Amino acid sequence: MKRELIITTEPIDETALLARRTMSHGMGAAVFFAGVVRGQEGDKTIAAIEYEAFHKMVEHQFALLFDEMEKRWPVESVRLVHRLGVVRVNEPSLWVEVVTPHRGEAFAACQWLIDEMKRVVPIWKKPLK
Repeated sequence: MKRELIITTEPIDETALLARRTMSHGMGAAVFFAGVVRGQEGDKTIAAIEYEAFHKMVEHQFALLFDEMEKRWPVESVRLVHRLGVVRVNEPSLWVEVVTPHRGEAFAACQWLIDEMKRVVPIWKKPLK
């Protein structure tokens, strides 16, 4: 399984990421997800979220998640980009792409990865007014 993990303070360029997609002839599904900062955090209006991370542990946890994903689904490739620093409302803080032979596998693997990421990867967020 091909893997790409990018942790960056730069804005996520979805167009460039999509242009770099590669798939073999046996793949029939490419699911991508963009997690965008919304203007509400609970009942408060916010302008941005500041993300912080423990880099070494982030890389370690994602490697474990990618290993488990590879065991569960026939994933040809996974690419994940997460922004750190201040991310304003309506900007993506997360972008994930999963390529598999069929759509059901791609959707399931992508959702599982995001759910598990939120549970175990040490990336913290602080809402900003």
